[in-house]
Amino acid sequence: MEGEVREVEVIHSWSAPRSLSTSLMYSFAQRDDIEVLDEPLYANFLQVTGVERPYRDELLSKMDSDGNKVVKEVIFGPGKKKYRYCKHMAKQRLPNLTSDLMRKGKHFILIRNPLNILPSFDKVVPLSFLELGLAGLVAIYSELCELGNPPPVIDAEDLEKDPEKFPFALYDLLEQSLPFYNMLKRQTRQMVTPLGPSLPIPTLPVPANEKILVWVGDELLPRESAKVSVLDSVVQGGDAVWEGLRIYNRKIFKLEEHLDRLFDSAKALAFSNVPTREAIKEAIFKTLISNGMFDNAHIRLTLTRGKKVTSGMSPAFNLYGCTLIVLAEWKPPVYDNSGGIKLVTATTRRNSPNSIDSKIHHNNLINNILAKIEGNLANAEDAVMLDKDGFVSETNATNIFMVKKGQVLTPHADYCLPGITRTTVMDLVVQEKLVLHERRISLSEFHAADEVWTTGTMGELTPVVMIDGRVIGNGEVGPVTRQIQSAYKALTAESGLPIPIPTNEKA
Repeated sequence: MEGEVREVEVIHSWSAPRSLSTSLMYSFAQRDDIEVLDEPLYANFLQVTGVERPYRDELLSKMDSDGNKVVKEVIFGPGKKKYRYCKHMAKQRLPNLTSDLMRKGKHFILIRNPLNILPSFDKVVPLSFLELGLAGLVAIYSELCELGNPPPVIDAEDLEKDPEKFPFALYDLLEQSLPFYNMLKRQTRQMVTPLGPSLPIPTLPVPANEKILVWVGDELLPRESAKVSVLDSVVQGGDAVWEGLRIYNRKIFKLEEHLDRLFDSAKALAFSNVPTREAIKEAIFKTLISNGMFDNAHIRLTLTRGKKVTSGMSPAFNLYGCTLIVLAEWKPPVYDNSGGIKLVTATTRRNSPNSIDSKIHHNNLINNILAKIEGNLANAEDAVMLDKDGFVSETNATNIFMVKKGQVLTPHADYCLPGITRTTVMDLVVQEKLVLHERRISLSEFHAADEVWTTGTMGELTPVVMIDGRVIGNGEVGPVTRQIQSAYKALTAESGLPIPIPTNEKA
């Protein structure tokens, strides 16, 4: 009956100061079936910590400072309404309090970007990282998860969209607190972003890659924290060089050759303060060992010109040294190497050495991306790219070979990248006692070929069964293709630089 004293259901709200927690509490108070308590553990916090606050003495005279008594009799005591809403500050969760506080009731965490907390925070209390309480919220979240009761996390930014000018005297505190906010932010179910409705979370091609460690700069970071500065040259102008590496049977295939090309590309682009070869190897090894990636993995190795002191094109602004990125993923070959793929010819021509030399393995891939878009729109796996004279150069992502009457042909590396897998396959063709020609090849020759395949580190050696609607050969993977595939597989199984795996990881 109404007004009868009974057991109540307790709802705990945990937040940092200035997180709209009071407004939210008042919203709950509008309901007839909810009683609200505004920081019932505040007096315990003042008594135990001894911190100074306005009206401290007056507050201690009116509120019970025995925290465990408050938990038992005030927070979880009987009441006349069905629900009791308790607004808590994270910093008020002190070690002297009974574990019942976290074990009982329903909990949720209210967060807010410190960028929006700090402008008004110093109007209430003296500023400090402890007072901000974001680390305490992370601790509360972790404790509740350990108890098997992970709490919902709500971002106050979804409740209010009115920004304030940031006080830059608090910049250091902002940098200190943001990682804790971001950790909790990832637990929210965000429905709207500042730019509009958020997109659904996509399914990863390899789900295991959701939790990987990435080397950025000089440290390993979780996938969602692995970011470069907005002032990095790769963001400012695609100003970086890169390599793709594959891991087979605890070895890195052709690592030295890839590093040779990385350093050649960096030199051609006049990079300065480049990491040493040994430093890059060490970062690669640490990344692979930390992720436990010793087979069937791929590395995207990137070296940017580095962070700039201000935005702009000039390398004179790059005064911090290069940025190294080692992105290792679980990644099987990305094409159908058993049944083959289809290609179309792009209208986008491959860059000429007169403009951008493809022998520089740079990150400015817009030329290739435009061709890839054409391939996607034609429902083909990739697109053939021609040079300025109309001869075949390569695909948007790979080098290309053809077979005619038992002889193997591949285009000159005038416009195309002289790929390391391309060179490896050319050597294998010779070792397998086949005739190899490197020359200009027209598109019609590829249309009429007996066999076609592409090569690349990410895709290995991939048969092509159709180009521009023309069936290649009999439409099946040809005997020469299978012969070179087998030779390539044998080579990757037996060669490569061993990863220095610690003894305890080898089992």
